[in-house]
Amino acid sequence: QVQLVESGGGLVQPGGSLRLSCAASGFSFSNSVMKWYRQAPGKERELVATITNTGASTTYADFVKGRFTISRDNAKNTLYLQMNSLKPEDTAVYYCYANQRWLGRVFEYWGQGTQVTVSS
Repeated sequence: QVQLVESGGGLVQPGGSLRLSCAASGFSFSNSVMKWYRQAPGKERELVATITNTGASTTYADFVKGRFTISRDNAKNTLYLQMNSLKPEDTAVYYCYANQRWLGRVFEYWGQGTQVTVSS
C-alpha cells in the first residue's frame, strides 16, 4: 500500500522556521521525482519545489527561492522541506507528491497534507 505521510506543520510567527517531512512507503522512493505543493484557502494548488530522484537537482517557485530548501534521504525514504523566513502568505496546506516512472508507465501519489499557519 502506497503511503505518503506529511508531518511537521503547525503555527509559527512571521520570520520563523518549520521543517516538513514526508515519509514514503509502498513504492520505489529512490526512483521517484518528489515535489512539495501547497494550497491556500480559496486558491489553486501550486508547486513549491521539486527534487530529482538522486537529489542532485532541485528547483523552486520564485516565491520561495532563497527561503525554502527541499531535500531527501533515500535511505530513510523521506522527503523534507526546510522553510525559513516564513511569511503570512506561506499559510497553506502543504502536500507531498511522488512521480515514479516504471516500465514506461507513470505513477503519481499524493500525501494527505499538513497545515502550515504563519501568524502573529
